[in-house]
Amino acid sequence: MIKPTAQQLDIISHQLGREPRGLAGIAVQNEQGIPLVLQMEALVNDKPFPTLFWLSSKDIYQAIAEIETSGAVKELEQELALDEALLAEHLADQQRYVDLRWSTVTEAQKERIEALGYTHLYSQYGIGGISQWDKIRCLHMQYAYHLAAGSAIGRILDERFDLASMNAKA
Repeated sequence: MIKPTAQQLDIISHQLGREPRGLAGIAVQNEQGIPLVLQMEALVNDKPFPTLFWLSSKDIYQAIAEIETSGAVKELEQELALDEALLAEHLADQQRYVDLRWSTVTEAQKERIEALGYTHLYSQYGIGGISQWDKIRCLHMQYAYHLAAGSAIGRILDERFDLASMNAKA
């Protein structure tokens, strides 16, 4: 995780259209230092933040919005249902996400999460806050996780839609 500079904070505010809330740092940036993926705090104002990674690049965000509109989520879920190896990889990605998210939580945060009764949310909810791990909730969050840690769904998006080429330009 990268601590953002003042210039990067300005870029992030422009990307999001508002000041970032719950920003822990930059998870992924391109070669020019433009943030692509933000890493978020697990708990913000005593509420669980819905995801560990947030896609901040407007260009990649727009490309994924168009992919989602084309029905890609439904197609990918059908592939998961038919391809046991892909499903196993996707389920492993979900568990890696949960484990990674827990690894970013400090002891003090963990105690607060437990005191507020949210422990199950951090253990049962996968990428994008989904409880049904064999489904896909949001390609934006899937791809943000992919850029930060790698994933089967993100790899497919790169292969089919050439999103990886946008990462350098974003």
